[in-house]
Amino acid sequence: MGTRLLPARLGPRGRTLLVCAVPTAALLAVTALAPLPFALAQPGLTANVIGDSKDKPVITVSGDQARTTGSREGKLLMTTIAATPPGATVRLPQVLESWFRTDRAAMPTEAVYPVGETTGEIEEHNRGEMRASQQAAIKAALRELHKSPRDVRVSLRLADVGGPSAGLFFSLGIIDKLGGGAAGPGDGGLTGGRVIAGTGTITADGTVGPVGGVPLKTKAAKRDGASVFLVPRAECGDAHAERPKGLRLVPVETLKGAVKALKALKSGGRVPSC
Repeated sequence: MGTRLLPARLGPRGRTLLVCAVPTAALLAVTALAPLPFALAQPGLTANVIGDSKDKPVITVSGDQARTTGSREGKLLMTTIAATPPGATVRLPQVLESWFRTDRAAMPTEAVYPVGETTGEIEEHNRGEMRASQQAAIKAALRELHKSPRDVRVSLRLADVGGPSAGLFFSLGIIDKLGGGAAGPGDGGLTGGRVIAGTGTITADGTVGPVGGVPLKTKAAKRDGASVFLVPRAECGDAHAERPKGLRLVPVETLKGAVKALKALKSGGRVPSC
C-alpha cells in the first residue's frame, strides 16, 4: 500500500495566520479592483512662446516695435503635463506600475485638480488661472524692461493650455520680443539660438514660484529638443532626481535672475546650476 500524507496539525500561531490570510487576500483583491483617488500623469505638450500656436503668434506686441528674428532664432518652450481627466477610474495596478516608470506618475487627484468636481468647472478654473498668470507676466516683463503699459500693449494667446505654470515663460517671451536680450537682428535674442525650456509661476513683481510635475516636464522638454531647462529653485531636487541625460538645469527665483542666466549662457558667462 502506498503511504498517504496527512496534513500536519496546525498550532495556535498557524491557525491564526490561516484565519487572517483569507480576509487579507480578499481585501487585496478588492483594493486592486477599487478606484483610487489618483490621477495618472505623463509628459505633456510644449509650446514655443516666441513662435506661433495654431498659425497665430503666441505673443503680439503693439505700441512698440517688436524684435526682428533671424534664421539663428531658438525657442522658448513652456512645458506641461497631461493627466487623466477628473472622474477617470485609476486602480492599484496602474498606480504601482507608475512607481516603476520615469515617464509616468501617480498623483493625488486633489494635487492635479484642486478645484471643482466636473471637467467644466476645472477647465473654467484653469482658464481663470491662465488669464491671471498672463496679466502678471505682462506686468513683470514691462517692469523688468522699464516700459509703461500705457505705451506698450501686449496680448497673449495660447490655446488648449490652462493654469499658471507658463507665467515665467510668457514674461521671458515678452522680453525677448521687445529686444530685452538681443544685441541685434538675428542674434538669437534671449535664447542665443538654443532651445530653452522650463516652467514656473510669476507674480507682477517678478517672483518665480514652484508648479509641481517638474520631472515629467523635463522629459517633455528633452523630447522636444531642449538642451536647457529653467526650474524654480525650490524644485531643483525634484528636477535633478530624474533629469534626462544632456538636459542642463538652471535654477531661478526671479524673472531678473532668469534673464541674467540666459544672457550668461549666451555669452559663455557663469550660469547657476541645480
